[in-house]
Amino acid sequence: MSSDTVKDLTPSRENNVATENKDAHIGNNGGTEILSKNQRKKLLRHQKWEEERNLRKQKRKEKRQKRSLERKTQGEEGGEFVAGRKRLRKEVKLSSPLRLVIDCSFDNLMMFKDVRKLHKQIQRCYAVNRRAVHPVQFYLTSLGGQLKQNMDKTDEGWVNWKDITVKAEAYHEVVNKEQLVYLTSDSPNVLTELDDTKAYVIGGLVDHNHHKGITFERAQELGIDHAQLPLNSFVKMNSRKVLAVNHVFEIMLVYLEKRDWQEAFFTVLPLRKGAIPLGQEGTATEEEDSDRDSDTAEPVTQNTTNTQDQQEKGQGGQDTLQLKEAPKEQTAS
Repeated sequence: MSSDTVKDLTPSRENNVATENKDAHIGNNGGTEILSKNQRKKLLRHQKWEEERNLRKQKRKEKRQKRSLERKTQGEEGGEFVAGRKRLRKEVKLSSPLRLVIDCSFDNLMMFKDVRKLHKQIQRCYAVNRRAVHPVQFYLTSLGGQLKQNMDKTDEGWVNWKDITVKAEAYHEVVNKEQLVYLTSDSPNVLTELDDTKAYVIGGLVDHNHHKGITFERAQELGIDHAQLPLNSFVKMNSRKVLAVNHVFEIMLVYLEKRDWQEAFFTVLPLRKGAIPLGQEGTATEEEDSDRDSDTAEPVTQNTTNTQDQQEKGQGGQDTLQLKEAPKEQTAS
């Protein structure tokens, strides 16, 4: 073989050796392994991904800065409008100075199953107040006994509740008596407007009508104001005109928003109570009392006879006289 032929073969041999070295991979045993075509591709992709790591990080940072600038610009141009639905909803809310107090001093008068129902009703009150357009100043007073034990056991997170004042003391020790109005269906006074300087007390009692008139008696003993909701002026029901704790609480919230008692009643009252606008004929039938919860509220049934209604109409000449019934959970009607 001539020297020219040897020279022609030398570059080709060197190229083959270089290719083999490039495709070689050091194995775990210290030897070299030849990578397959797919393995080489994966290795190259991984190397490229590592090399571009910082570039991707920089792009993400620039993207966040761009979104932040857009939100800021949108907020300046929109005035009261801000980006983000959650932030917008919070901006719209306007807290009310009105105070709603749940009196939990009836713990020793309830069976434990009724204490659990009261707990559920309080949970409902807290939830609707957090979502309300005009949330009120929410108070729990005289909290202790079975109710507190049940709350600690079944709802440990209640201690982290926001926008609520919880006291072991009685409501008249927390708020001045002159500012208190106890809501009870036995009161002869009818509430027509809400006074933002007042604190309205709702009796926390689920007793299935075992303690008639107890909230009214408590208010009289303490010498504080009392009233009932104007239910008789707007609603005709085929069940007892005594409402659950959370029903009274929700009615007050809706009234603060709508400023219309009738709309508040018919927004909140459960269908089972057969409520219809006063003056309209209805065909709803009364349902029996039940121990089951509905929307965390204790069902209530009619407890006033037609004879009692006729006597009250005859004495007053009107259908707006008060029904002498004790609330299942100290509430106004």
